[in-house]
Amino acid sequence: MMTLTTSHRRRLGALAFALGLAAPLLLTGCASPTPADYAAQTPTLDLRQYFDGKLLAHGIVTDRGGKVLQRFTVRMTGRWQGDTGTLDERFTYADGRQETRVWTLTRGADGRYTGRAADVLGEAQGQAAGNALNWRYTLLLPVDGRTWEVQFDDWMFLVDDQVMLNRAVMSKFGIRLGEVLLSFQRLPA
Repeated sequence: MMTLTTSHRRRLGALAFALGLAAPLLLTGCASPTPADYAAQTPTLDLRQYFDGKLLAHGIVTDRGGKVLQRFTVRMTGRWQGDTGTLDERFTYADGRQETRVWTLTRGADGRYTGRAADVLGEAQGQAAGNALNWRYTLLLPVDGRTWEVQFDDWMFLVDDQVMLNRAVMSKFGIRLGEVLLSFQRLPA
């Protein structure tokens, strides 16, 4: 049986004390933000107002190390009737490739939104508060002749009535694949 010397006991005690102090900091540092964290921020984001009319976005896709993989622009047109909207997105990538995604969005109670698109598995779920929206969904992405189900944790932040910034983290099986960064600009009617 091993016995601990006084010196070993002191070191273990100091280590336990340090871990006890660090644990709350480590746990807090790992906590993800929630829309409620932005509830007091202005201007208030209302998708029905912001995504109504024509918009232009510029974006990049990065790998998990931050290397830019793709650059693109998106021309969008949004239309709403009551609490249901359509957002028609036309992507043009730097290599000339083009894509279209048409979202059907529905505003629910308490800042909640849902959305559907042809290449989204199931239904996207969103929660808005203050100037922010957190949008989570699974996108069906074609990769080398196969289709991957990639999860998006998408955050949008309204800067002013014309500009919104968007950061989406992409993951698969809980492993971070990269990010999509976008800047939206409302266009004159």
